[in-house]
Amino acid sequence: MRIIGIDPGTARTGYAIIEIHGRNSNVLDLGCITTKKTDTQAEKLLEIACNIEELIEKWHPDQAAIERLFFSQNVTTAVTVAQARGVILETIARRGIIHAEYLPREIKLSVCGTGAADKKSVQKMVQIICNLKAKPQIDDAADAIAVALCHAQHSAYQQLTHV
Repeated sequence: MRIIGIDPGTARTGYAIIEIHGRNSNVLDLGCITTKKTDTQAEKLLEIACNIEELIEKWHPDQAAIERLFFSQNVTTAVTVAQARGVILETIARRGIIHAEYLPREIKLSVCGTGAADKKSVQKMVQIICNLKAKPQIDDAADAIAVALCHAQHSAYQQLTHV
């Protein structure tokens, strides 16, 4: 199964393409879509959508996983991230890709064993699980791998329980 994991944002959207073969997880591509500070919100959203479309066209993922929005303080940031999630979800849906959404706490619990894991712990566990030579240096890309791994784990569990 090939999964695109996405950690949405308007300034930076992390992405990862992973392939699952049994218990092995291989990272095929990872990175960050970075928008310009000088762009309007509409231009940023278009940039994100176009880049996600290109990733889908290049890698042909079977499924997608996206981090669900969680905020406690900054409503302005939450609104702009929600807009980014909207264009990402629309792009995925238009391509007919099955998708799932996970809260940050669910992702950390799935990858690190605790929902309170910090960024460094997520990076280290992603490195171990995917057998990477080094920890992903970009937080957003490491988070995107974690989102995809969380989805792989949930998908495997659903297959076992729905036989």
